[in-house]
Amino acid sequence: MKISGKRKAFTLIEMTIVLFVISLLILIIIPNLTKQRKNAETIHAGAMTSIVQSQIDAYLNVHPSDLNVTYEELQAEGYLTKKQVQKAKSEKIRITNNEAN
Repeated sequence: MKISGKRKAFTLIEMTIVLFVISLLILIIIPNLTKQRKNAETIHAGAMTSIVQSQIDAYLNVHPSDLNVTYEELQAEGYLTKKQVQKAKSEKIRITNNEAN
């Protein structure tokens, strides 16, 4: 009995090469994603500090005699939301002498 034609399929070596290439691509991509995440977190922290500072400045325009602005005052007056205050505190943004840092 003769088998007619050759079956077309991937060989073990071809599959190994494909898996190796995929592994290399993953090894290249994952560190880049981690770096981009850290970069995004740094940009977010700077933006949050800017938001808090701009709201401090807006609050001081209305209440110029207030010497020490707090998050509680900014939230009570509607300058920052509760979520913004929580995020700013979690990022350790402090208000010192009416400056966000």
